[in-house]
Amino acid sequence: MRMPRLYLGKILLRWCDACHAPVLSGVCACGAPTHPVAVTPPGDARPAFPDDIERINSIFSDHFGAPLIPEGHIALLNKVPAEDRMDEIVLGGAVVGAVRYIPDEQRWEPLPRPGAAAYLRPTKRYVVADDGAVPSIRDGGASLLAPGLVSIDPAVHEGDEVFILTGAGECIGVGRAKVDAATAATMERGLVVRTRKNTPSVPVPGKATWEDAIRANETLLADYEAASIKFVRDVAERNPERPTVSYSGGKDSLATLLIVLKALGPVPLLFADTGLEFPETCENVDAVAERYGLEVFRVCDEETFWHEFEKNGPPAVDNRWCCKVCKLHPVGRLIGENWGECLSFIGQRKYESVKRMQSRRVWRNSHVPQQLSAAPIQQWTAMHVWLYIFREKAPYNRLYARGLDRIGCFMCPSSDLATFEIIKESCPDLWEMWLGRLTGWQEKQGLSCDWIERGLWRKQGDADEEEDSYN
Repeated sequence: MRMPRLYLGKILLRWCDACHAPVLSGVCACGAPTHPVAVTPPGDARPAFPDDIERINSIFSDHFGAPLIPEGHIALLNKVPAEDRMDEIVLGGAVVGAVRYIPDEQRWEPLPRPGAAAYLRPTKRYVVADDGAVPSIRDGGASLLAPGLVSIDPAVHEGDEVFILTGAGECIGVGRAKVDAATAATMERGLVVRTRKNTPSVPVPGKATWEDAIRANETLLADYEAASIKFVRDVAERNPERPTVSYSGGKDSLATLLIVLKALGPVPLLFADTGLEFPETCENVDAVAERYGLEVFRVCDEETFWHEFEKNGPPAVDNRWCCKVCKLHPVGRLIGENWGECLSFIGQRKYESVKRMQSRRVWRNSHVPQQLSAAPIQQWTAMHVWLYIFREKAPYNRLYARGLDRIGCFMCPSSDLATFEIIKESCPDLWEMWLGRLTGWQEKQGLSCDWIERGLWRKQGDADEEEDSYN
């Protein structure tokens, strides 16, 4: 199924071939011009962390016999619309492939582009094309037919992703095998590999560090920081309410906090502990508060969650009752008890969703009328956020390094099944507890045996997703 392209703003991701680093403007700090990276919208790319790199290299090694991402190279991941989860892989300023999670098979699939051949030479799952077929495949995107096949790796099965090589080992295309190796070897006519047509892009391999990337974006980061600081000061001057930062333990609220500290100095943190937070998130809240000498106003309403669960079942993408009962309403009570009203700076960004793209930069949530909310980093992409956090050497949540791209409740229904697989490995006790609760509801309601396995609990109907104000 082809997913729609979702534009939430101009795609700002570019690349400097001289510095081998991502740049978010037309000119690198080194003075060299940059070129756009043709990522799929919404284009909110992020750094690939060590666990991401290990996972991707394992997927490519298992399938093609060689890892994709070399040590010492900057890699980015761009999450794109898909049935579950698919991440484009950016290396050398080009999209060189993707990895896609297949829920029904509970496995990851590599989807290379021809540019991946600049980083790996497959030792399995490849075919060799006759010289006469090379121009039509390489230049015209033609598929590989049986008469043009010279050889095929015995490991190839029908449906496998394969590299199409020349006799000299040059990659001229990638695609999906339509037959297995044994069948292909006996064919005189017919389709062997359906070539996948991709946007042409040529990577320029080269080593770099994230320190290099920070230097490459030095001027831009300073400009974005200054604009966000001005926004915070302007909002605070116009509104006399007590300034606070709504802190979730996620990257966006961390970047927002750093901006507010520079604009206003120390402010209290509001942390809605749902009782379903990762231990690492609670650790991060404490670490950040200690690092910057801040008071944390914490509210926890775990009992309310399980009470509502027994009545309504698990929260779903289209019925996120959990946000109102465990975050918004408790935070409203906390604000009322301490200040009556407050001004909260929140890590909302327009690149996160359609609703946040359409949201005003200063607003009130009807569920928390005591709180005036403002978004200093509304125009930032994930790359702005991460480069800023790296520059400031701020203590970010270590769950990001394990492959999670968003931080919230561990069983958030907005998460994909691929993320749940990561959580199962990282937090087995939490996941077993959640499975026990889901199983109890499944039996109580007489739901299908695959209700849990297929993640059907995450969606109840056709209503729009209701988003909370915390990230």
